[in-house]
Amino acid sequence: MKKLFLYLLLILTPIFGQSQELEKLRIGVVHEPPFVIKDGDAFTGLSVDLWNSIAVEAGVNYELVEFNDHLGLIRALDFEEIDVSINPIHVNEMRLTLLEATQPFYVSFLGVATSQAKQSQVRVFLQNFFSTQFLRLILLLVLTIFFFGTILWLVERKHNRRQFRPNLIGLFDGFWWSAVTMTTVGYGDKAPKTKLGRAIAMVWMFTAILIISAFTATVASTLTVSSLSRNIEDLQDLRNTRNIASVHGSSSEVFLKQNEIDPAAMFDNVENALTSLASRKTEVLVYDKTVLDYLIGKMQLEGKAVLLPISFNQQYNSFFLSKNSRHLEWINPLLVRKINHKSWQELLQEYNLHIE
Repeated sequence: MKKLFLYLLLILTPIFGQSQELEKLRIGVVHEPPFVIKDGDAFTGLSVDLWNSIAVEAGVNYELVEFNDHLGLIRALDFEEIDVSINPIHVNEMRLTLLEATQPFYVSFLGVATSQAKQSQVRVFLQNFFSTQFLRLILLLVLTIFFFGTILWLVERKHNRRQFRPNLIGLFDGFWWSAVTMTTVGYGDKAPKTKLGRAIAMVWMFTAILIISAFTATVASTLTVSSLSRNIEDLQDLRNTRNIASVHGSSSEVFLKQNEIDPAAMFDNVENALTSLASRKTEVLVYDKTVLDYLIGKMQLEGKAVLLPISFNQQYNSFFLSKNSRHLEWINPLLVRKINHKSWQELLQEYNLHIE
């Protein structure tokens, strides 16, 4: 009988071993310093260290599976291709209908980085005055003045030779008349005499009123918007800012859409977005404030990219699991214990982070 028992034990032992191997958890990660940092084939970071301490205490095996963005993580969890995602993902109602979230382990905010520090109003004005956008506006206005001046010259040159000379120099006469009429200066040195010329003049007078009104508003916007973009203090300032950038699949993208703000540029990762900001291809970047602060220092972008002292949209970030995952029962107590232990504060300091 004892021999039979030992024989069965020897046969079943490999089966138990295989069962343990099958229980290896698949952990989804996205390169997102300082939470998940990819270095070659290895991963480090705050979230990786936190998860590893939980897994060691629970005695579970796991493997890390890399994804390109948070959206990929969420899809993989929804289709149960992975067991847990350990990047800090913002908890919201929509995600909770699809997935399970652990106790939040990090509270963060959306931050705003700009391409340069606050400048004097005079310098900002001069930069915008000589900008391509403003020069295009002036060119369009000049072409409009020239267009109406040319039409009047073609009509008047045969009947009003003294004021609208018939040769090509007469084009300047038409341009001069068109400009002084539009600006309501009206020197009176040139005036149409023909009925058709006077009709054209009336059309131009009323058209010029509309053009001047629109031109004034556009110029004011062009010369002040860039100033606002570098001195953002609230959500309305952000709405008035042009050339905003964000990252695909991020909470910042959702935030901008919810507030009806259309980003001018979207990037696959925050490093590329910061590089574009530092080279002034974009003016403003909206993303997780903790990540921006960390990467500006890590990428040595001080002076080229500046994190503004404002915050939007407080976010509670958690690990996420598939819906009704049995692993949530043992992960949550261990997670709460870890973040309430003094070692968690030491880990935050190691990555130069803090709880706001």
